[in-house]
Amino acid sequence: VGRALGRPHRQRPRARRAAGGKKVRLLPYSDACNNGFQFDWSQYQPPAPSFTGTKVFENYSLEALRETIDWTPFFISWGLSGKFPKILDDEKVGEAARNLYDDAQRMLDKLIAEKRLSANGVIGFWPAQRKGSDDIQVLDDSGAPLAVLHHLRQQTQKSDDKANMSLADYIAPAEAGVQDYIGGFAVTTGLGADELAAEYEAANDDYSAIMVKALADRLAESFAEHLHKRVRQEFWPYAPDEDLDNDALIKEQYRGIRPAPGYPACPDHTEKVTLFKLLDATNNTGITLTEHLAMHPAAAVSGFYYSHPESRYF
Repeated sequence: VGRALGRPHRQRPRARRAAGGKKVRLLPYSDACNNGFQFDWSQYQPPAPSFTGTKVFENYSLEALRETIDWTPFFISWGLSGKFPKILDDEKVGEAARNLYDDAQRMLDKLIAEKRLSANGVIGFWPAQRKGSDDIQVLDDSGAPLAVLHHLRQQTQKSDDKANMSLADYIAPAEAGVQDYIGGFAVTTGLGADELAAEYEAANDDYSAIMVKALADRLAESFAEHLHKRVRQEFWPYAPDEDLDNDALIKEQYRGIRPAPGYPACPDHTEKVTLFKLLDATNNTGITLTEHLAMHPAAAVSGFYYSHPESRYF
């Protein structure tokens, strides 16, 4: 999936499907840019990270990641709908959910005790400035350009004076005269998952094989959540006193966002290539990109960090 997603002839059928078949009016791209998010940068000082460049995490504690697992998608992946922990007491699927949850806990105990999965990650922070409407120039400490991130802008005609958003809006433009930053990350908990699943499959234990992969996926998402919390409190400490429980983290009740290439706010998968180069992600984590820009191992998450207090997903 490339930048063609931003072209009107591709967006129209996508937008109509998203709106339940209703015709959606699109603005000319120039008009959408003129209706971008407005912010008074003269009244704001962007926070500085505690370091620039990258920081690598090898063999991260799976026990720590266990604490921030979002279990609701785990049950959905097994065809059981309902929010955790209420699903455990559901009249229809509660018994099945409890049995599945108990099996998951036993498998997690095994994965942690036997160290069959490895969790590796890398985070990075760089000086950045917005260029034009939708581009972000990533710089080194001397101000020399490292990369350019290209972020599409919403083109749907808005009501109630709402802005047509681009992720670039959350980075200070060069002419604002303030130093801003952008971050990035790539994490995986899938190193060893395919091999272990293959062992279970060879023993005709497909249930355990699927369980391993499902838990690896949940741990990867938990790793992303866990590191983002450390970023906000420690590595880019714009919220050092944040005190949120896991439910609040799942509901994203914190400042800042971590959009991933391929998702609505950042639909261009090719931005993942730039992100991986900035992070040297393959050498630092073992995650590779396939020809179609999927991550391998599959239990992996990557994206950008934005600290702007008004940053939101869209």
